[in-house]
Amino acid sequence: MWARRGTRPRQPADQRYENAWLFGAICPARGTGAAVAMPVADTEAMQIHLDEIARTVAKGAHAVLLLDRAGWHTTPALRVPKNMTLLFLPSRSPELNPVENIWQYLRGNWLSNRVFDTYDDIVDAACDAWRRLVAQPNTITSIGRRAWAHIGQS
Repeated sequence: MWARRGTRPRQPADQRYENAWLFGAICPARGTGAAVAMPVADTEAMQIHLDEIARTVAKGAHAVLLLDRAGWHTTPALRVPKNMTLLFLPSRSPELNPVENIWQYLRGNWLSNRVFDTYDDIVDAACDAWRRLVAQPNTITSIGRRAWAHIGQS
């Protein structure tokens, strides 16, 4: 939080710990994304996310999904949809994954410095932040596009 020099801004603080996981993917070329909010990050949640992405891939297109090496991403129990290929990034290299910048953008614009009364409020805030993001296709393209990924493409 930014503040004038010499001041101490107040920020909400909460000692409770409940989490919701926002599984999200973006398509910088189309300026769109797909996401699901889940109570846990596990194989079942990841499968639901893959199915949601597959549903939103343009007809006749094939998605390449960049992933870190979290256990729920690498498990052989996942059924990868036919219109999708999983591409695993090297370990400890979040700078290579554009969606990491999306998480920063969501926190910086809609999710930081807030205290939620209930778990449902957490999920609602995450879903609202995602809806706001997908309403800004140029922002998704700007954040997610990497020049090295578009060499030779117009």
